Order: sequence, then structure tokens, then C-alpha cells
Amino acid sequence: MADSLYRPVSIGKLNLAGNLFLAPLAGFTDRAFRGTAVSWDADLTYTEMISCEAVFRDNKKTLDMMEKDSREDIFAIQVFAGALEPAEKSVEKVLKYSPALIDLNCGCPVPKIIKSGAGSALMKDPSMVASLVKTLKTGHDTPVTVKIRTGWDAHSLNYREVAEAAVDAGAAAVAIHGRTRSQGYSGTADWAPLKELTETLPVPVFGSGDLFTPQDAKRMLEETGCAGLMFARGAIGNPFIFRQTRHLLQTGEEMAPLTAADRLNTALEQYRHSLTYLDELRASKEIRKHLCAYSKGIPGSSALRNELVHAEKAEVFEKLILDFLSRLS
Repeated sequence: MADSLYRPVSIGKLNLAGNLFLAPLAGFTDRAFRGTAVSWDADLTYTEMISCEAVFRDNKKTLDMMEKDSREDIFAIQVFAGALEPAEKSVEKVLKYSPALIDLNCGCPVPKIIKSGAGSALMKDPSMVASLVKTLKTGHDTPVTVKIRTGWDAHSLNYREVAEAAVDAGAAAVAIHGRTRSQGYSGTADWAPLKELTETLPVPVFGSGDLFTPQDAKRMLEETGCAGLMFARGAIGNPFIFRQTRHLLQTGEEMAPLTAADRLNTALEQYRHSLTYLDELRASKEIRKHLCAYSKGIPGSSALRNELVHAEKAEVFEKLILDFLSRLS
């Protein structure tokens, strides 16, 4: 059974060697982290949510978010829009960054996204989801996919209606996070809708929600039969989960535990990559949130984090980490 769980998957014209993906996460899946995930065997990575309106208006910060890391052969761009006009006007510009696919966010529960009619707000309007998919597909053959939730709240679990509307409009795949908008990230993800969509839709269906260990991943694949997985919060500070999961699925055995040096050297490598496109101050600020996750559980790491908060120069940042590792060894 284990051998069949890690497998190739096709999304429209896109053929992937494996089915373990890094999900889009606002504030985290920048190019440095995506590249790091690829170096630890992620089969596909997604950008942070990209505003179609901001792309249309040539917002530099937004455009920079669509740049590919040097370690990524392919990547996916996730966009959000609450109206057809910005979606239509942004497509050509998005395609200039050569994404392997374009994913439409229909699940973000953040209030400011919902107020614009985007994200989870789209779960209340399957016809708009269909229209946005058609709009994003016009004029090119790059696959367009959607990522949804189970519904707006517990009283409107309409994931099947939304998924079918998207597929009928031409979506090449559907990913579902097993929570409603009202749940946010609380409670436990419900994987039953994932299993249902996997068994009924004519396109690949991918699962997300409560994937924090390789064992979680194996269980989701076994219980739902889904085409693949999207690691989100479980990958933050833990890009190792892709290689660990692949190893478990292919061999039935767990990899040897990672050392503190493995974790912090990977964080340092991610930081060095961010310095190729960010100045020292911005790179140092961006890596701090990742460092909190990378260093979690390492003895004495709280003192290291307290020092890194004040580091703004690359040489200081590197020295703090290398000195800490030297003391550990």
C-alpha cells in the first residue's frame, strides 16, 4: 500500500513526478521558503496569495511576490479576486511569470479579503467561482485550479456545489481544506468532504488541513484516496516534512530524527537565499518568524531568538546562529 501513496499526478497539461505540495500561505511562502521546500523534495510550491487588483495596478511588492526562486523549476501562483474585471486584466501579467498553474483562492477567512468578495466569500457564490475560473482560463492553456473550504459555516456546507461549478467551468483540479470559513483554523479538519470529492469529481482532488507529520499525510492518503496533499502550517519551519513523508510512503519506515544543526543550518540557508533579492534589514525581519518555528524545542533557543530579534546585518545574524550551534556541539 505504501508504495502507491507517493505517485505522479497530472493537472491539465502539467505532469508532476510526485504528489506532495507546499500550500500557499500568506506571509510565509515567499520565494526563499519555497526554494527551501523544493530542496527538501516538495513536488510543487505555491506563492502567497496574489491580489489580481494589485497585479493589474502594477504594485511592485505584489509583482515581486511572483518571482521564482532559483531552486524552483516550476511553481504555482495563487490569486484572489472578488470581481471579474481585475481577474481579467491581471491574467496576462500573471502569465509573464511563467507559473505551471494558476490557483484561485476560495478559502481565505481573513476579514479584509472577505470584504472584497474574495477568499471564503466565494463559497457563498458558486456561480461567481465558475465565472472567475472561466475568466482566468481565457486566452491560454495554463491549468487553472481552485482551493476551497467545506463551506461558509456549519449551516452551509456547499463544497460539492462549489467544486462542481469550478470543474464545469474548466478547473483542472480542486484542493479542499477540511474546515469552514467560520472555523478559521480552529477545531479539527474534516476529511470526509475530501473523500467525497475524490470519489465524485473527474479531476484530481488534493487535501489540506491538520497535516503536521508524515503519519498524518499517510493517513489522509489512505483514508480519502485523494490525489495528493498540500502541507500548510505543518511545513512552517519544517520543510523537512516533504522528504520525511516521501520516505515513509515509499519505504514504510520513518527517517532518522533531524538534529538541531539540520534545522538551524536549513534556516540559515533560507536566509542566505532571501539576501539575493532582499536587503539585509528586510531579510532579517522576514526570517525571524521562520526561525521561531525552526528552533522550536531546541534547548536554549529562546535566548537565540531574543538575540536575533535585534539582528539587522547578515554577518551578525550568521554569527549568532553559528555560535549557538558551536555551543550545542
